[in-house]
Amino acid sequence: MTQRHPKITPEHLRLKAIVYLRQSSPKQVDQNLESQRLQYAMAERAKQLGFTQIETIDCDLGKSASLGAADRLGFDYIISSVAQGEVGMVLGREVSRLSRNNKDWCHLLEVCQIFHTLIADEDHVYDLDLIDDQLMLGIKGTMSVVELKVLKMRLLRGQEEKARRGEMLKRLPAGYERDMDGHAVITADTRVREAIALVFKKFRELRTIRQAFQWFRDHDVPLPVNPARGGNRLVWQIPTQAFVRDVLVNPFYAGAYVWGRRPVETVFVDGKLKKRQGSLRRPQDCRVFIPDHHEGYITWETYEQNQTTIRGNNMHLETSESMAAVREGSGLLTGLLRCGHCGRKLHVRYWGGRGTNARYLCRGDFDSGGEYCLGFGGDRVDRRIAEEVLQVISPLGVEASLQTINRLTDDEDDRRQLLSRRLEQAEYDAQRAFEQYNEVDPRNRLVADELERRWNTKLEEVAQIKSDLTEFANQRPLLTDADHERIRALGENFADVWNDKDCPGKLKKQIARTVIEEVIASDIDQSTLRFVIHWKGGVHTELTMARPKSSAAQQTSMESLEIIRKMAVRYGDDQIASVLNRLGHRTGKGLRWNQTRVKTARRNHGIAGQKRAEDDPEILSLSAAARYCQVSNKSIERLVERGVLPMQQVAPRAPWEIRRADLDAEPVKSILARLRNTGKLIIEGGDSADQLQLFPEK
Repeated sequence: MTQRHPKITPEHLRLKAIVYLRQSSPKQVDQNLESQRLQYAMAERAKQLGFTQIETIDCDLGKSASLGAADRLGFDYIISSVAQGEVGMVLGREVSRLSRNNKDWCHLLEVCQIFHTLIADEDHVYDLDLIDDQLMLGIKGTMSVVELKVLKMRLLRGQEEKARRGEMLKRLPAGYERDMDGHAVITADTRVREAIALVFKKFRELRTIRQAFQWFRDHDVPLPVNPARGGNRLVWQIPTQAFVRDVLVNPFYAGAYVWGRRPVETVFVDGKLKKRQGSLRRPQDCRVFIPDHHEGYITWETYEQNQTTIRGNNMHLETSESMAAVREGSGLLTGLLRCGHCGRKLHVRYWGGRGTNARYLCRGDFDSGGEYCLGFGGDRVDRRIAEEVLQVISPLGVEASLQTINRLTDDEDDRRQLLSRRLEQAEYDAQRAFEQYNEVDPRNRLVADELERRWNTKLEEVAQIKSDLTEFANQRPLLTDADHERIRALGENFADVWNDKDCPGKLKKQIARTVIEEVIASDIDQSTLRFVIHWKGGVHTELTMARPKSSAAQQTSMESLEIIRKMAVRYGDDQIASVLNRLGHRTGKGLRWNQTRVKTARRNHGIAGQKRAEDDPEILSLSAAARYCQVSNKSIERLVERGVLPMQQVAPRAPWEIRRADLDAEPVKSILARLRNTGKLIIEGGDSADQLQLFPEK
């Protein structure tokens, strides 16, 4: 039945009525269904008040209306619709549904007053043109804001007091469960315990979150995951890198209780207040930190060591106290060197044509317009420090070989143990499915068919795991006695293994970081470097070495470059190298020239050239000229010495360049013809009476 309200005019009824619904959280949307029903019922109230056009806005269900909360699209739609003069009344079951902060509330009242839009709740209709209604709505809005503050304050205080007792356990991480008294204890499920412990074991072996995650992915090893909305039931799945990281950084696994580690903060972004989670705090800096709260999978000391390793696995040069994760690159001492002058960590830069030549640098005040504090080439330094490393660990090579054998065996045992636990779990599930199927009345096929299907599914899973175990046993590389001897031989000849070209640089870095804490580098003078090696365990070794020459000092000399530039026009790299060696020239590193080094010098200095000499039929060498004229090399040399035959040479000791046209011109042509006929070399103006015959007379 329509009830005409005195404040509602025909002009209002001509427009539409908007019913606005809101609940503060997704949990309320799922569980507080009665509140939803009452809010939807406001549409019926609008109909009773005489409105025929009724629109229900429920897209803001599950969204908070407090200050700094996410944008409410439904509320914004109401504001815009009122401003367009399309709305005669806005209905909400309570004022708190419309707004929980004064800003939004005042905005709505202002717009509704300008466009003469009514506001109605469960009991009353308000006209903003009436001062009493304005006052009443203002009081209700203020009470709504105060109510929110009081409820939130009580809730947070209650949570904090419970947290200070270590009893605020919303959702336990995977691997934990509650006992009869509600305390957190390690789960009784052996498979879960071993899987969580394996995460920490693999991280201690591989040293990075990425590598630990990759091991589980590569070996198809699932881990127990406690889904956010899955209750307390664990789900076994191949882990993500984020899950592995969460396990490693969570102090709960070290027996510590932490509350308030990621506090929510309100920030002003793009003209709006927004709430966001702050950065992750250290456990000791949280509002509540209770060490030894419960039994942990690892000790607190192990947890702190893991965090130090994780913080060091980054590429930010500003983290001077960190040692970055082992990555590709030739720099053996990356992350280990510290400047002996200013105390900063040295970082590595790669130079050269291929970008593989390591150079260690200390920033000093370079970023502020100054100079680097310390810098030197890394190749010779790496080799010198590597000699010290080999001297220290070579006597332990045999023991390392034995540990390698055990490591290979343990790694396979871990995988086999995980498969065995999966088989035990699958067999239990299959037996339980059979018992459920066995208990049902066979005549009740609606139930019996489904239970039989579940039982068959579990049996198939058992068969698949048994097949995987058999396949794993067949593929497992068993170490024979010969393999054991080979591994021991590697330990006895560790230096040869280290210097082998196939030994990966990444492995060398891992070995160096295992035995070296850090290396303090400083320069005694411009030509000498001093290093102090801090070994793991507190022993120090001091050594000095000549500073590696800079690239400027190792550049090719200008004389050599000038010869290369002149000869490269028509001669090959092999001929240029021969000339440079005959003249006594050396490369910038003091090496003899060869075809490859000439090519590198040309490329580095932008000199065009070719691998082999280009043939020019008009230009002949000494031997080619002698063959062309059918005389000896000595005859050509005599003609050149007497100035009869022109000759050019781009550099001393370079091949002679004789033009074919000069050989065919007078007087060279006549002299050589007489020589071939008489056997005597008669050069005009020379004394040839006593000259010996070059060819015997017939």
